[in-house]
Amino acid sequence: MILYFSGTGNSRYVARKIAQGLDDELISLNQLIKKEKTDELISTNKPFIFVCPTYAWRLPIVVTDFIKNTKFLGSKEVYFVMTCGGDTAKAINYIKKLCKYKKWQLKGMAEIKMPENYIALFSAPDKETSRQIIKEADKQIYKIISDINAENEFETISPSGLGGTIKSGITNTAFYKIFVHAKGFHYTDKCIGCGKCIELCPLNNINLKNQNPVWGNKCTHCMACICGCPTKAIEYKNNTQNKERYYLK
Repeated sequence: MILYFSGTGNSRYVARKIAQGLDDELISLNQLIKKEKTDELISTNKPFIFVCPTYAWRLPIVVTDFIKNTKFLGSKEVYFVMTCGGDTAKAINYIKKLCKYKKWQLKGMAEIKMPENYIALFSAPDKETSRQIIKEADKQIYKIISDINAENEFETISPSGLGGTIKSGITNTAFYKIFVHAKGFHYTDKCIGCGKCIELCPLNNINLKNQNPVWGNKCTHCMACICGCPTKAIEYKNNTQNKERYYLK
C-alpha cells in the first residue's frame, strides 16, 4: 500500500510511479488529513510505503502526526521514500524513532531528488531543468520498485555528520517556529475567486471571503495554494514575486 503526502506534486508523482510498478493500492494522505480521517483503520498485508516531501530535513510534522494517530493493521513492514531538493540529512533517525513508536520493521528509507518547490525561500527551476531532474529521478524510482518487489531492504543512506544533526534537529525546530505560518500569504488582483486554493489546502486553512481567499492559523507551508493557483494570484510576502511556480500534475 502506497500512502503519499504532496503539496506541489513531486511526492504524488513518485507515489503513482511506485503504485503502477507494484500494481498496489494508492492512498492520498492529503485527502485523509483534509477529511480529518486520522481515526480510520488502514489495513494491508503488503508493506506500507510512505512517500512524502522533506520539510527542513525531516518528515513533515503533519505526516508524522497522522502516522502516530492512525491505526495501521496487517503488515508490520514499512518503507519510506522522501523527495527532496537537496538532501534528507538525518531524517532517517527520526523515522527510526517513529517506527519504534509504531512497532514497525523499517525496511529502509530512500531519498529522491526532485525539482525545488519551496518558493517561499528558494526558486523553482525552469521547465527544462525540472524535466531533466525528473528524468534522473525515474531511474531511482525503478530501482525502488525492483527492491520492494524483491522484498529487499533499501541501501542504507550514509548519515551525515554534525551538520546533518543540526539541520534535522535545531534547524528543523527553528524553521517551524519562524517560517511555518500563513501570515505571509496574500492574493493579488489576478484572483478570480475560483476556490482552487481551498480545494488544494490539506489542512482546511483557507476560506473565501467576498470571493477572495483568507488564510487561518493552520499552515504546513506545502506550497499547494501558491503553486496550484491557476492564475498565479497568490504571493508569499515579497519573496515569490516574478518567481516560477512549480506544480507537477
